[in-house]
Order: sequence, then C-alpha cells, then structure tokens
Amino acid sequence: MNASEVRDMTSDELKDKLLQLKKEQFNLRFQKASGQLEKTSRICEVRRDIARIKTVLGENSRANAS
Repeated sequence: MNASEVRDMTSDELKDKLLQLKKEQFNLRFQKASGQLEKTSRICEVRRDIARIKTVLGENSRANAS
C-alpha cells in the first residue's frame, strides 16, 4: 500500500483498514513470540502501513478543522 492509495480512501475506509492492520500486527507479534512467523518483513510493512494511515487521518482532520 502506498500513500496515493491511502489518500484515495474515505475516512471510514481508513478507519476500517487501520483496525484490520492492528489486528494483523497483533497476530504477527504472537506468531513471532511462538516461533511460527515465516515472513518477518511483514511486521515492518504493517507498521509502515499503520503509520501512513494515521498520517493521512491526521491530515484530513486538520484540513477539516480549518
């Protein structure tokens, strides 16, 4: 997921995607702790996607406030 894809989503879609990514992040951490995680790079990808979504949500809220 890149920034342009995130900016094209609506606020509700972003919140749903954020919730989905947070659940995935939890599952990945659980798999890592139990030694079952095969693709460790996915953790970084999910973290960056979460950060992108939070950034765009913040930009949108500041734009709506002014």
